[in-house]
Amino acid sequence: MDDFLYTRADRPETAVRLAAQPGVRFIAGGTDVLNLMKDGVERHEHLIDINALPLSGVREAAGRIELGALCRMSDAAVHPAVRGRLPVLSQALLASASPQVRNMASLGGNLLQRTRCWYFRDASMPCNKRQPGSGCAALRGQNRWHAILGGSDHCIAVHPSDLAVALTALDATVVTHRRRIPIADFYLPPGDTPHLETVLRQGELITGIEVPATLPAEISRYLKLRDRATFEFAVVSVAALVRLRGGVVREARLAFGGVAPRPWQSPEAEQALIGRRLDDASIRAAGEAVVRGAVPREHNAFKVSLIQRALQEVLR
Repeated sequence: MDDFLYTRADRPETAVRLAAQPGVRFIAGGTDVLNLMKDGVERHEHLIDINALPLSGVREAAGRIELGALCRMSDAAVHPAVRGRLPVLSQALLASASPQVRNMASLGGNLLQRTRCWYFRDASMPCNKRQPGSGCAALRGQNRWHAILGGSDHCIAVHPSDLAVALTALDATVVTHRRRIPIADFYLPPGDTPHLETVLRQGELITGIEVPATLPAEISRYLKLRDRATFEFAVVSVAALVRLRGGVVREARLAFGGVAPRPWQSPEAEQALIGRRLDDASIRAAGEAVVRGAVPREHNAFKVSLIQRALQEVLR
């Protein structure tokens, strides 16, 4: 790891001022950025420790739940407001990483974690996300974990956050010191600039997350399919909220992980459910809509059927 300057910020305005220069990054739990620096994947001249900032609470406001960006994942997962009003979010958090990591990792940091693509994490391999213009080794390499949806000729890495998938289904908003960003607009598609991952600007500080706390849904579930039971990233995942009236679907919110460079939404799958009974035919139609346009590669074609089976499991 290269040498770097380390500063603890005691006020948000101090942190933002210090982080305005290139080569500076915020750090909270450090569960991702420190590993990237140790592996030589990222280099930062200056780390701004923001743990002293007053951004760690969870509170219920009018029609929403507000989560502080520095709230630890483990604390958010067991908070009564989250468990009672947003069970899909609690489930996603508890399915993430390990208890030790959840005790350290912050919500804001989790949203900004980098992909677990092994080509990105290996500084000796070409990767357009790590070094623009160097190529994407995953396109013709070992791509079992990679994207079947939303990728490009420059990158097919998948986004690793379980939290982001659940927040996408919940129609959450990411709050910074400058603005409020719908999570659907927070992550950028890879296109020909996969190194640009979010809409955040240099020095922009995430201060919290706002989640609408509406009426309970009949289905509010996060399902994560992975190679082992803990401390593993999703091969595929599904977050679903479905509200029924008289056995007919009145509202459906679906989001998918492990299959795209950002949390994947499928309005077509949602529309395949709305106005219909939640039965085998409508669930099958939703599954077919999810994978329409999928581009499977040599080693990840199994994800096409797996994501459909995962959706069936959640909805049934």
